[in-house]
Amino acid sequence: MLDIAKVVAFYAELPLCVCPTAASMDGPCSAISVLYHEDGSFDRYLMLEKNPDLVVVDTNVVAAAPLRMTVAGMGDALATYFEARSCAAAHGTNEHGGAPGHLALVAARACYDTLIECGVAAKRDLKKGRTSPAVERLIECNILLSGVGFESGGLALAHAIANGLTILPECKAMHGEAVAFGLVVQLRLERAPELDQVLEFCQRVGLPTTLAELGLGEISDTDLRDVANAVFRNERNMANEQAKVTKQKLVQLMCEA
Repeated sequence: MLDIAKVVAFYAELPLCVCPTAASMDGPCSAISVLYHEDGSFDRYLMLEKNPDLVVVDTNVVAAAPLRMTVAGMGDALATYFEARSCAAAHGTNEHGGAPGHLALVAARACYDTLIECGVAAKRDLKKGRTSPAVERLIECNILLSGVGFESGGLALAHAIANGLTILPECKAMHGEAVAFGLVVQLRLERAPELDQVLEFCQRVGLPTTLAELGLGEISDTDLRDVANAVFRNERNMANEQAKVTKQKLVQLMCEA
């Protein structure tokens, strides 16, 4: 809904105040709207001329959202650092065509550090209905730090996979849940030293890391190849992936995750 509002404001040439009611993803602050086809499959990124004029986040409102939405936001934020790092290593471009600067990488790294430090405690407090300092930091991480980090740092394989999975009607995962799965695949491909820590974090907060946990345990080889084809059509993100991968290797990695 916020992405629709950003598009409407853009074409109507009107100022925009964004007031998210959940911390389920990092789009509220960005100058990007993600467009989807009517069947829910990914279409494209629409690059806007400017970011929202004002973003107002009421912590009490966001904390009252369904817990699954906030956890999904953790999945989206979890990938921010690793995708920005990959983009920088690949000499790729961020979401507005520039090189990821140092500040973007610092913000992206802050996402990961905040989640590792506060994510589990924040989920525990949210389940008890408490708006604690950990919850405050998590909401800032999911919405602001990740928003600045992904937009200025760039996206890579994790988001390409999340977008590719949208071609499957049976995939009912939220965006951030699919991104978490995509991140695990990306880190396996890169043989990243943080893989075990990421897997442990996902397990503790309840983010999916396997096809089965996405509800795709019975996915056919044909569907997996179709997903791989969709992933590679996401050329902007794939160009930022530092590790080279083929479609066959991608299918293998998704099955192993």
